[in-house]
Amino acid sequence: MNMPTATIKLFLTQADPKRLRIAEISNWSGQAIAGPRTELDSILRREEAEKSGVYFLTGTEPESGRDAIYIGEAEVLRDRIRNHLERDFWNALIIVVSKDENLTKAHIKYLEGQLIERATQAARTLVLNAQSSGSRLPESDRADMEIFLDRIQQLMPVLGADFLVPVAQPRRESNKNPILVCEIKGILARGLQVAEGFVVFKGSQAVLNERPSTDQFPYARTLRQRLIQEGVLEQKDKWFEFVRDKEFTSPSAAAAVIHGGSANGLISWKTADGKPLKELEGG
Repeated sequence: MNMPTATIKLFLTQADPKRLRIAEISNWSGQAIAGPRTELDSILRREEAEKSGVYFLTGTEPESGRDAIYIGEAEVLRDRIRNHLERDFWNALIIVVSKDENLTKAHIKYLEGQLIERATQAARTLVLNAQSSGSRLPESDRADMEIFLDRIQQLMPVLGADFLVPVAQPRRESNKNPILVCEIKGILARGLQVAEGFVVFKGSQAVLNERPSTDQFPYARTLRQRLIQEGVLEQKDKWFEFVRDKEFTSPSAAAAVIHGGSANGLISWKTADGKPLKELEGG
């Protein structure tokens, strides 16, 4: 998705970037208010919480340990959000409203449905909603809300929430950023360095058995187990296979999953002619 350039205004109400923040984009009617759960009362006392809009509760799903989100809508945000106090997974809240108060019930239902769909497709975060049916809108209203949605998607990462950001589409290789391979014991994986870290492509393989060293250094084992639970890795005869593209925070994290133990991604990932990533970064 090609987003337009934007000027974002971020106001820190207590001069602390981790507390209550108000975010706006120039020439956009929307406004976002974000803060940790400890700032809930401060957020709900604001006049924006009396408006209609959408909201996001973010945190960690306790059983799986995955990042999780609940997406909702309400004609009076304050009242609806208070109903979620019994949910213990969330530790941060973002609300999005319209400064000119032109969001109707149909609009926010449409936004909620589309946001749930986009977050589910992005697959970065466990979406705790059942799929919303959304709302049908006239063509002109739908076009306006699609623009509103794109601005929400553009603003969320600035507020520390990347649940709408699709896993990087990394197949546009270039001479400066070629597709790389990682090989070990007849196992082959392919991937590409991206702005967010490193993406391993669907169809890549990982060794079936982990190294004994994972008993002492369990990072790779823990990461592999989580990918199996999430359905990213599936066993295929004598190896694991990536059933979809998977983004990692670094080349080494990706290589550790493939090798079944600690690995230096700068050396493990190489071009088709054998040049390691370390040399590519060195110019």
